[in-house]
Amino acid sequence: MRQLILGGARSGKSRIAQERAEAWREQTGGALYYLATAGAGDDEMRARISTHRAERDSRWQTLEEPVALAETLKQYRDQPVCILVDCLTLWISNCLHQNVWQQERDALLAEVDAQAEANSELAVIFVSNEVGSGIVPLGQLSRDFVDASGWLHQALAARFNTVTLVVAGLPLALK
Repeated sequence: MRQLILGGARSGKSRIAQERAEAWREQTGGALYYLATAGAGDDEMRARISTHRAERDSRWQTLEEPVALAETLKQYRDQPVCILVDCLTLWISNCLHQNVWQQERDALLAEVDAQAEANSELAVIFVSNEVGSGIVPLGQLSRDFVDASGWLHQALAARFNTVTLVVAGLPLALK
């Protein structure tokens, strides 16, 4: 299982992703991992992280990786686990700020392809903000971010069988 779940801020995408991962566990008995890409940089972000942790029960193990996403996924490639990555847009932002976007993006797509070729037991659900529905941002970094998000979403959507857009808590199957 490889899924991409997109939606705006507070659209319900993380809840939908968690429900799907838990359903996968019910069917397979595999382990659940929540891979957080956000760092706890300020009080507001620490509060968000705390809230997300409280919403998950003891079936979940938490991993934190703000940049080396592909390397982390590679470690679990041959294991019957589900990793919910929340969220790609924070990961993109981290990579852009550290000037490692190109190599990390390429590494992620290569790992996704390697999992498919190996018929990996690893189930992955990527959560990401759909940011391409607004106006073109004025600043260069903001435009780079929107472009990077859009191109990554397209690349992953082409590789996955299930792509969902969440609006107002409602999932809309795109693929």
